[in-house]
Amino acid sequence: MATLQLQSLTLTPSSSLPSLTFSPPIAVTGRRNSSAMPRWSGLRLRLRSVFSTDFPTRITSRTAPRGGRIACEARETAVEVAPITDANWQSLVLESESPVLVEFWAPWCGPCRMIHPIIDELAKEYSGKLKCYKLNTDESPSTASRYGIRSIPTVIIFKDGEKKDTVIGAVPKTTLSSSIEKFL
Repeated sequence: MATLQLQSLTLTPSSSLPSLTFSPPIAVTGRRNSSAMPRWSGLRLRLRSVFSTDFPTRITSRTAPRGGRIACEARETAVEVAPITDANWQSLVLESESPVLVEFWAPWCGPCRMIHPIIDELAKEYSGKLKCYKLNTDESPSTASRYGIRSIPTVIIFKDGEKKDTVIGAVPKTTLSSSIEKFL
């Protein structure tokens, strides 16, 4: 069995940090014996977030946080493309009074991930004129099969509850914009 001798360690205070002291020297053997080891609670720094004082932030690394006041400049203007399922398809798409763009996608699809930012941009650009949703074909296969989705990503534009246009594949933003403009 290996034995390790720990010497006492004292850290001197620096600015407002408390000192930490370990003593006396302790012999540690291969067995676990929690009573032989001193309890060390560590040093916990708590800072209040710049944006919210409700949730304290715990710093666990040696490096200080980057303390900028701007979290994301585009956060206020971002439009989230809402997910849609078989359950809410009827009310959100077929009964909508405005045109609706639906992206059929799956999490494992590479081209789907390429087209997501384009759909997000279009949702922001046509906000108020066009509703944009995304339907995960793995979670809602009945709606996908009802509209004959055989490859993804597929974007379908609906107006007055009817399928008006279909775009298959990861296409440029201009292609989708021209399809949308026909039905606004």
